[in-house]
Amino acid sequence: MAQRILVVDDDPTIRRTLRINLRARGYEVEEVGSGADALATHADAPADLVVLDLGLPDLDGVEVLRRIRSRSQVPVVVLSARHQSDDKVEALDEGADDYVTKPFGMDELMARIRSAMRRGTGEADTLAGVAPVVTEAFTVDFATLDATRGGEPVHLTPTEWRLLAELARHRGTVVTQADLLRAVWGPGYGRESNYLRVYSNQLRRKLEADPARPVHIVTEPGIGYRLL
Repeated sequence: MAQRILVVDDDPTIRRTLRINLRARGYEVEEVGSGADALATHADAPADLVVLDLGLPDLDGVEVLRRIRSRSQVPVVVLSARHQSDDKVEALDEGADDYVTKPFGMDELMARIRSAMRRGTGEADTLAGVAPVVTEAFTVDFATLDATRGGEPVHLTPTEWRLLAELARHRGTVVTQADLLRAVWGPGYGRESNYLRVYSNQLRRKLEADPARPVHIVTEPGIGYRLL
């Protein structure tokens, strides 16, 4: 069965362009022009991936993303004319898997869609081989996808699980930014250091006893990250 993509954009020209290109690559496509329609459509028939514009006529795209994330872990690729770093960070912080700015190259967008699709396939099997992490602040079991802090359950997103697992595979040693990006997002990545900054901060907020003074998920400035 073909994978189904929900395209959310208020520009009919962009929707048409995406529909033609996605269908040519074997995807089923549903397209809507508003945030309300996006939420209703995804609730009625969940997609395998969402391409989401932030500049929608009714709801801000970040709010749409927030509501999708409250009930689904579907991969979301943001497609937006907003180029400011703060906008990218906010979208990633709310759970976007990737961020592509307009104007965009179709080949690049398709590559990022494929990467996001692949990341959601067989993920549990990939993580199951990683040994658990046990600290005085938190415990993480990759086989069961259970995480706790102070004995209380903690919810981690798929991207957070992947990032933490890659650090756990190399626990105690520095993993470079480029290696982390390629391992977590795919071979086409390597310069998106803001992705790592956002997701490492999210992990600290969820797991560290004092997120402002992390002792386990540690940044090595200009180099990468280390799990202690």
